[in-house]
Amino acid sequence: MRRMVVNAALGPSTRARRDPEAALVAWRERSSEIADAADTGTVLDPGDQAFIDDLGFLLQCFARVPDLTPLGWTVQWRSAEQRLENRLRIKWIHSQNPLVAAEPIERPVFIVGLPRAATSLVHHLLASAEPHRGPLLWELQRTGLDRDAATAARTRKAVEREVKALTRLAPDYHAIHPLRADRPEESIALMWRTYFPLSCAPLPDWRTRIDQTDVSADYDYLKQALQVLQYGRDRRRWILKFPGHVAHLDVIRHVFPDATFVWMHRDPVPAVGSFCSLVESLHGVHCKQTDPEAIGRAWLGILADSIAHGRKLRRALPDEAIADVSAHRLVSDPHRYAPQLFEQIGAAWTSRDRDGLNAIAGPPDRRPAHAYTVERYGLTPEAVEEAFGDYRERVANLKR
Repeated sequence: MRRMVVNAALGPSTRARRDPEAALVAWRERSSEIADAADTGTVLDPGDQAFIDDLGFLLQCFARVPDLTPLGWTVQWRSAEQRLENRLRIKWIHSQNPLVAAEPIERPVFIVGLPRAATSLVHHLLASAEPHRGPLLWELQRTGLDRDAATAARTRKAVEREVKALTRLAPDYHAIHPLRADRPEESIALMWRTYFPLSCAPLPDWRTRIDQTDVSADYDYLKQALQVLQYGRDRRRWILKFPGHVAHLDVIRHVFPDATFVWMHRDPVPAVGSFCSLVESLHGVHCKQTDPEAIGRAWLGILADSIAHGRKLRRALPDEAIADVSAHRLVSDPHRYAPQLFEQIGAAWTSRDRDGLNAIAGPPDRRPAHAYTVERYGLTPEAVEEAFGDYRERVANLKR
């Protein structure tokens, strides 16, 4: 009911979503306004223009969705605005102080693998360790130096309001993947050329573009943002998470030569079913109708291709650069396997980490129920297993 009311209210003001060309024209005008308002004193370079062009193309893709809701369009339009504003802010900070670009991002940890494979648990666990740090959601969306505590508090509260609004409009999504402004969040909150928009609506043209795009600039940008967040503060080891990083291990090691990867492994059958359930909840915000079977077809291919590509890329990496972790073992007995994970990445396990694990993991029976099956998405366990090849056997071996 709440979505219906919001969509009815937004409908008259979102006509551009019906015309992809009009959407692009409107975005170009709006991006120029944002750049002018930023008043950074710097000229947009080719990288900035590519950023703007990518966001414009993404908005065109959403405008082509036949049953896109006014709410879905508004969410994506506002997201594009915020991403551009954030990029200009990061660029301005770097231009004003060359020392920011000299900040070393040392031995970062990237949590990769299949989504819905205990990646959030590991992210929060590692990021809460004393010598570590994970970028918070509000920091990724509003990246700045924030030397003034009052300014930082206002920025955080603004993101908190947005998160609460999303929670009310998409309670199913929040139940599966809770968002909090003051907790570590995935790198996609900052990065723009990822598969994440496909979880909001069917966007075949966006997938084609991403498949053909060199994402090096995304990771350069991620590094610049981390340098801003680190400048003038105690240097800690960054803990970063996005399952899709698994398809870019080579690019990450080029930008962050001493990066370590924590590869979370889970049987792809339940992992795919769980993730499709999350995607369906986001489609419900953006589309008037959802097609579970189309979601299954699309995401089985994306996830299987990402894992296959990551497995090829890892062959060129030294063994010590990757810590393989069974999500099943970690979740079933975290107090046994979490210390092993810390050892694998060269971190000390302390009593503080043990206590933190108690708070993060919690008793299994207190977790919200999340029911899903691959069959709902037009898939069978056999089809998933075939798509992933021998990966399921690889995961099973890690459980032993």
